[in-house]
Formats: sequence, structure tokens, C-alpha cells
Amino acid sequence: MASKSGTDYTKMMQEMMAAFPTDMSSYQDAFKSYASFGERMSKVAIEAAEKSTEISSQWTRDTLSRMTEASAVRDEPSDYGKAMSEFASAQAEMTSETMAAFAEVAKRVQMETVELMLAAGKDMSEDFTAAAKKASGEATSAAKKAASN
Repeated sequence: MASKSGTDYTKMMQEMMAAFPTDMSSYQDAFKSYASFGERMSKVAIEAAEKSTEISSQWTRDTLSRMTEASAVRDEPSDYGKAMSEFASAQAEMTSETMAAFAEVAKRVQMETVELMLAAGKDMSEDFTAAAKKASGEATSAAKKAASN
């Protein structure tokens, strides 16, 4: 509760803030830049997840197809051993190919992420430089205005 004879700090703060106006457009521009960066990073992550899911799904389909072939009835007992050997050999090859495909996805994500980070760093630097110049000009103008009053 403020006393009637005391200083009105609320009024004093309002007058001080009015003497140093702030342009919110630089904050809005920064927010838009960060939102855009978030959108691009999300796109990279979602595309990688989609591609990884496709690879994994194809691997599963191929494995199930080969299991169907491997589990078929054979005429000779030795044919079962041959079928299992062929299945294991095919699985080893398919596993190697699948891991290479996953590695390509990871490599692409890494490259795109580095590109986005470099671009974001450049954008932030430009935004901060522009905001600093603008704030400096506004502060100088406000100081001159306050000094002339």
C-alpha cells in the first residue's frame, strides 16, 4: 500500500520506460527465425524417421519371405541344412546392406544438420548485429532527447 506522501514508483518506472522506447519488431523477427529453424530441424528428423522406417519395413518383409522359403517341407533331411545355410547367408548379406542404408540416412541427417546449424549461426549473427545497431541508434536518440529536455 503506497502512502500519499511517498514517491510513486509505478509512475516513475512508466516515465522511464517511455523515455526509452523498445521496438518489438526485432524480437518478433528473432522469434520467426528460431521458429523457422525449428521447423527445418523437425523436417530433417521426420524425413530420417520415415526413411529409417521404410528400410526397417523392407528388411522385415525380406526376412519373412526368406523364412517362408526356409521353412518349406524338403524331401531330404540334408536339404534342411542347405536351406538354413542359404537363409543365414542371405540374412548376413541383407543385414550388411540394411546397415549401410541406415548409415546413409545418418550421414545425410548429419550433413543437413550441420548445414542448418551453420545457416542458423549466420542468421543469428546478422539478426543480433542489426538489432544492436538499431538499439544503439534508439538509445542515442533517446539520450539526446532526454538531454535536450
